Amino acid sequence: MQQIMKQAQKMQQQVAQAQAELAEAELTGTAGGGLVSVVVTGLGEFKSVKIDPKAVDADDVETLEDLVLAAIHNAAEAQRELTEQKMGPATGGLGGLTLPGF
Repeated sequence: MQQIMKQAQKMQQQVAQAQAELAEAELTGTAGGGLVSVVVTGLGEFKSVKIDPKAVDADDVETLEDLVLAAIHNAAEAQRELTEQKMGPATGGLGGLTLPGF
């Protein structure tokens, strides 16, 4: 039982460290060859959106909307990949399993 508690404490420390690293990480998603970029933290908090003036066309707002959405999806995918990379080792490959207290 004591060994299990030690392993749980170690896992909890690894999860806390991984979460701290994720909070500090910033990932950028882009679309339209860099015309639109979105910055998101490793925890999924969106920080900024940048739009190149060349992407702005008053007669074609739909394309700009599509580019923004594509950049958001790109950033979110990068965030998911980083989360898997950081949290996987900390949780011992438990996947989607949620542990109480973590």
